[in-house]
Formats: sequence, C-alpha cells, structure tokens
Amino acid sequence: MKTATYRVNGMTCGHCVSAVTTEVTKIPGVTDVQVDLQAATVTVTSDRPVESPVLEAAVDEAGYELVGPAH
Repeated sequence: MKTATYRVNGMTCGHCVSAVTTEVTKIPGVTDVQVDLQAATVTVTSDRPVESPVLEAAVDEAGYELVGPAH
C-alpha cells in the first residue's frame, strides 16, 4: 500500500470534502481517501502509485485545485 498526502485549494465545506472524496475514489487502485478540510489536504491510500496528473484531474473534476504534496 502507498499513502500520500496532498494540499488542495478551494475547499470550504462538507460538500467540498464529499466532492473531492467521490472523484478521487474513482481512480483505479485507490483504496481509501481522507480529506481534512481544516488542513486543506487529501490523503490517498492506493495499492499502486497514483500518477500526479491523474490525481490532479480528479481534484479538478471536483472543482478544486491540487497544489502539490503536503509537507
């Protein structure tokens, strides 16, 4: 399993969390998605590495901006 956390811009409410979770969960290989609204992050667990452009497209589809890995 691989787990990575990324920063996301634009999330402000529970609907935002739901939208990001729904879109990222659709990525093949993703087994868990945890969105932290306060920290503006999404943590993705997958059975194989998720390519950044794929993750960026899923977050964009939800209406938000993936800004990069969280440190």
